[in-house]
Order: sequence, then structure tokens, then C-alpha cells
Amino acid sequence: MEIRLTNSMTRRKERFEPLDEKNVRMYVCGPTVYDRAHLGNARPAIVFDVLFRLLRQVYGADHVTYVRNFTDVDDKINARAAESGRSIGEITAETTQWYLDDMAAVGVMEPTHMPRATQFIPQMVAMIEGLIAAGHAYAAEGHVLFSVGSYDGYGRLSGRSVEDMIAGARVEVAPYKRDPMDFVLWKPSSDDLPGWDSPWGRGRPGWHIECSAMADDLLWKKPLEEGRLSEAALSRPHVFDIHGGGNDLSFPHHENEIAQSCCANHSDVMANVWLHNEMLQVEGKKMSKSLGNFFTVRDLLDQGVPGEVIRFVMLSTHYRKPMDWTAEKAREAKKTLQKWRAQTRGLPTTAPHAGVVAALADDLNTHGAIAELHNLSNSGDFVSLLSSAKLLGLLTDSLSGWENDRPADGGDMFVLKTLEKNLQAMRVRAMQTKDFSGVDSMKSALIAAGVEVRMSKEGVSLEPTETFDSDALSKIERQREAEQ
Repeated sequence: MEIRLTNSMTRRKERFEPLDEKNVRMYVCGPTVYDRAHLGNARPAIVFDVLFRLLRQVYGADHVTYVRNFTDVDDKINARAAESGRSIGEITAETTQWYLDDMAAVGVMEPTHMPRATQFIPQMVAMIEGLIAAGHAYAAEGHVLFSVGSYDGYGRLSGRSVEDMIAGARVEVAPYKRDPMDFVLWKPSSDDLPGWDSPWGRGRPGWHIECSAMADDLLWKKPLEEGRLSEAALSRPHVFDIHGGGNDLSFPHHENEIAQSCCANHSDVMANVWLHNEMLQVEGKKMSKSLGNFFTVRDLLDQGVPGEVIRFVMLSTHYRKPMDWTAEKAREAKKTLQKWRAQTRGLPTTAPHAGVVAALADDLNTHGAIAELHNLSNSGDFVSLLSSAKLLGLLTDSLSGWENDRPADGGDMFVLKTLEKNLQAMRVRAMQTKDFSGVDSMKSALIAAGVEVRMSKEGVSLEPTETFDSDALSKIERQREAEQ
């Protein structure tokens, strides 16, 4: 089976040829653990989970190594600890487990390795020392900075010149920098912040260096020590097969990773293939707390949207296209999955259908793979339907148990929560303008749809009553979308 992937570095769809078919290696940037994973965080986790499953299908489960990290030392975590009065360790332990639980709820398999940044501080310090010795980094006022001007390849991934990057980025201006684009590898820590001893004083790593150090340790040094690298892999020291993440990481995070890794390891590339998924929207708009359309994965699960439905909706859009989460898509996904589960109940599994595998092998075309699943369902080939759906992480035993729910429950609760936030935003504006006509009109429509509307100093709460009318609620939702 030939796999073709769109390489962000070359901007072309290319045949994927691993350095070693017996040891395919992939690194994906994971979450910063300071809060619940929002809906957008789930997209790369699900996308690269499907790629992990495909690689295991093609090359064998024992021949694929997948690393996804946790950033557990970060200024956002420090700020959360200061706000809450809780320890940093307590926060990161809790939020890391939240992430794992929520990703498991949407069918994401655990990667081969899930390193935490704080476990790899010595490796980061060693890499920084090497960069300084090679003239690619310098120490200044307790900081260590990477000298962007020392690396000619900077900007290849994003395709922008340094001048364009300066213009389009929030570049921190600091007196200890030799150049505005230079970025932090190490920074000093005060007594109330996490810190480790280093040649440059007590401090903590910058964000970018952690991925370079962990990827090199787990995808090169560890397999090298264990004798698991072929001659072909040994001929490309420190290089691995695939590096992935959301396209918001392309610059500066991935650009900086490449610069650090190539300079530290004296290599021409960091990874042979770079993959980036597009961003997520909610009901046609960028997800934002100010718009009232910000949801965590746990929000949806608690509202009754099954994890399998979340996964299906995510995979219905190609990873390189913006993904629009809507209540209608969730409702349709639920109906489809209920039908498929009824059709495949109690059946054995075989090899996945060739058409589904071929769709995934064509640049991870999950949309096309789902179309093939519809064909299998319509043709009555239910054994192939079950076997092929499992390749996408659907119709699995771990995600079952919800399918006997009333079809509209999860979608209705999602709509109610969306309208709840919209009504709260309208109410805040009305308090400023003293015009409550819009609030009153929406409240009346909700009550007519069998929704109890509660307003208090704490906010707005919407709850379905015994007279709840799903169709009427959908009408209100469509009207709100038209108005926006």
C-alpha cells in the first residue's frame, strides 16, 4: 500500500517512504496542560490518531513509534497556579489526566511515548550547551537565546522571509537580544517559579527547545541505544519520518524546532515529512469566548454528545481544510452511527475494505473514507463496514453504549448551551444599551419551544422541560445564525 502525504515543507503531495519500514517514527506536538482541552485541541489528536492507525495497518503495530508530548512547564501554568493558590505539580497532574480521559472518550489511542517536558530537562540543557559551543546560541543576563541569523534555513517551513516574520509576529523586544528574531532557549526563574540548575543559573527552558530534545531522545537516541535502527536510518542521523501538529504551530514553534535541531545535530533536516491540520470553527465562526461559542471536549460530553459523534464530525472534513463544528452535523453523525451500530451488532471483523484503506492512504482522506463506509452500509456489506470503521477508530467497543439514546439529545443540548451563551452576551449588551427587546424576543421564543429560561447575577441557564420541542429549538438556532 502506497501512502501519499502533503508535506508542508515542500508544499506537495508526496509518496511516503519511511527511513526504516520496521521502525516508522512520528512526533506530534501535544498540549500545554493548564486547563481542559478545548474542541480545537481535539482535532490534531484525532487526525494523527488516524494516521497512527493507518501506519500500524500498513507497517505493523510493532513497527510504528508515535511520540506526543505534554508541556508541563509554561508561563500559563505558572499563572494558573498563582491565580488558584494550588501547586504547579497538582495542576499539571490533574489537567494531564483530564486530557487523557477526554481524548480516550473520543477514541484516541495512547501514543507509544507521552513524555513530559519536566522529565527531559537534562537533555534540553545538553542541547543548549551544544548550540552555544557551535556558535548558534548565546547567554545573556541569565537567558540563553538562539541566534536566528546563524541558521540559513530559517523560514523554509513557513515560506516567509525574516522581514515578513518580524512584521507578522509579536516579537519580544529585550535588551539582551542581539536580534529581534532571536528566541529564548533558557530563562531565569525567581524563587516562586519552577527552576532547575544550569550553567546559566537557576532557570527553566523556553517552549521550543523541549520538542527538539524529546524528539531526538525518543526517536533517535533511544532506538539507537536499543539497536533498533536499520542501516538506512543510521545513514540519516537524528532524522525521523513525520512531524505533525496544528498549522498554528508552523510559525514560530516548528520553524524554531527545525533551526534548533538541525544546528544542534548537524543535520540537514529534522523530519522528512511535516504535516499540519487546519483550524476548527464553531457554527461558521472562529471559536471564541467573546462570541459565546467556546467549548471544551468535556463540555460536549457533559451535554450528552457522545465521544464517537465528536470523532465522526471531526473526521468528516479533510485535515487540511478548516473544520466547522455544527449542531446539525452532530445530529446527522449520531443518526448515521446509530444505524451503523445496529447493522454491525454481533458481527466478526476481517481486514478493512481496500477502498477505505486507499482513501486514508491518499493524504489521510477521512472524508473519502467515510463516503466508502456509507457505500458499504448501503450495499449490505456490514462485516467490511465494521472492520473498516474500526480503522478510523469508529464502531469500537470502547466508544459503544450510547447508541440507544434518543437521537436528538446530544445535539439539542449542544444547541441549548450555544444559545445560552448567545443570550448571556445579548443580555450584557442590553444592560449597556438599555434595549432589552432582543433579549425578551429570544426568551419568549425559547419558552415557546419548551425551554426554561433562568437569569441571575451568575448568568443565563437554559433547561429543557416536558414540553420541549426539538424542531422549534432548531428554528431558533437557524434564525440566530441568519442574524449573525
